[in-house]
Amino acid sequence: MNKSSRLPAPAADELAHSERLLRHLRETIAAHGPIAFSQYMERCLYAPGLGYYSAGKTKFGEAGDFVTAPELGELFARCVVHVVQPVLAMLGSEADFLELGGGSGAFAESALLALAENGILPRRYLILEPSADLRERQHGRLTAALPAEVMARVAWIDRPPEQNWRGILFANEVIDALPTTRFAMRHGEVYEEYVALDGEARLMRVDRPADALVAGAVRHVERDLGRPFEDGYRSEILPQLPYWMQAIAGSLEAGVMLFIDYGYVRREFYLPERQDGTLMAHYRHRAHGDPFYLPGLNDLTASVDFTALAEAGNNAGFAVAAYLPQAHFLIAAGLQAVFEQAYERAADDAARYSLAQQVKKLTLPDQMGERFQAMLLARGLPALPLPAELLAADQGGRL
Repeated sequence: MNKSSRLPAPAADELAHSERLLRHLRETIAAHGPIAFSQYMERCLYAPGLGYYSAGKTKFGEAGDFVTAPELGELFARCVVHVVQPVLAMLGSEADFLELGGGSGAFAESALLALAENGILPRRYLILEPSADLRERQHGRLTAALPAEVMARVAWIDRPPEQNWRGILFANEVIDALPTTRFAMRHGEVYEEYVALDGEARLMRVDRPADALVAGAVRHVERDLGRPFEDGYRSEILPQLPYWMQAIAGSLEAGVMLFIDYGYVRREFYLPERQDGTLMAHYRHRAHGDPFYLPGLNDLTASVDFTALAEAGNNAGFAVAAYLPQAHFLIAAGLQAVFEQAYERAADDAARYSLAQQVKKLTLPDQMGERFQAMLLARGLPALPLPAELLAADQGGRL
């Protein structure tokens, strides 16, 4: 059975949309030669008007292609607020909250309502959102859901703050969508995966000798693992991660960054048996492994090497405050109490059932509980006002 017969059939307008992106990719490759896989992924996700995140299709939730933790309901955001609220309180009235990639706006809605309830609103709630389409959806949702005085604190920005600032930086499922480099080993040498056209103008994979940046990043991983990659081994790496981290966090002079994403510590990411990396395409709640299938209609992602994320944070002047699986993070962040409060407020049995389902999806090992990890990085704080349960559950030694 081929892949397309296992996946839902796209509508005619979707096919036409994918064909437009495909035409753009073909023209680019025909004019300039094969493009690096990272460039292909960047075009598939972010090409203006054509990419997955920049065209007007529902991405999140039941009607989209995948469900993120904030889409499930308010419990996730309320747990995050419980963790970061003491940091906002410590930093005082000048503290800001910056969310990278606001998704549907679900997280911002729940987080701002919880912060308002607790009387610890940030000076500004900033959303760094590259997609004009998503920005519009977020604005509509938050305007409808938030009191005017809370909404007045929300602002969208096109690039990270250039002026030094203090507060919280939050990113849920952001690193996995950074355009990733694919590398392959041949006769002990590092190659980089490119996308070319075959004789019938179909997309195909070709490998070229890696440049110094990619080869250096791969050799660093080999040294850290204490073993070379075998011939034929293929995986992902983000050589640009330290530069990206400096760009988004360089101006955060005091505060905490919280990254939540699916991934592994380095020695689990680059297992010898994981011969073809972690790249996945997501289409209508089904995952598959063909990044060339209907470009522009699939979300392309790769798991996160959390050891690399820690290194990038360290290079930017941050220390790892805690690293742990999402289930442990949420439990240490007061999930039990958050759940009980929401349960008491629930309007009916259906709402109570929904809350129970949220807890299962967020914490069970075969759902998000173990696949997703949380990393807190901090700098410039006189003390670390994080919940004692969180610090006790830290697994940073695994990094």
